[in-house]
Amino acid sequence: MTDSKPRSEKFERGLKTRRAVLGSEYVDRSLEQADDFNWPMQQLTTEWCWDEIWNRPGIDRRTRSVLNLGMIAALNRPHELKLHVRGAINNGLTKDELKEIFLQIGVYCGVPAALDSFRIAKEVFKEMGID
Repeated sequence: MTDSKPRSEKFERGLKTRRAVLGSEYVDRSLEQADDFNWPMQQLTTEWCWDEIWNRPGIDRRTRSVLNLGMIAALNRPHELKLHVRGAINNGLTKDELKEIFLQIGVYCGVPAALDSFRIAKEVFKEMGID
């Protein structure tokens, strides 16, 4: 359905970043499943989040990943957390760094949020073949 949808320069720049962080397979599947109802959300996310914010020069992608993990855990969004754990790994964060982030999440967002974060991260590690 998205083949006939117009794509701005902002969309194309954001799409490149989105694929680099989240992986082409996930992003392409999201775009392929988009229809007239949810295409505007794909457009907004790609242009606003992935171009306007993720492509800003002020902080690097690793730092953006750390911020996202904390905020998404605090918001209790497990689907997005799983996606951004993968993105954090793609942005160079290590398992040890993720562990420290999740421990800090436990202090500031609550133990249930940290437990879910650890559980979700283990799923991603398994999917990505990370020991």
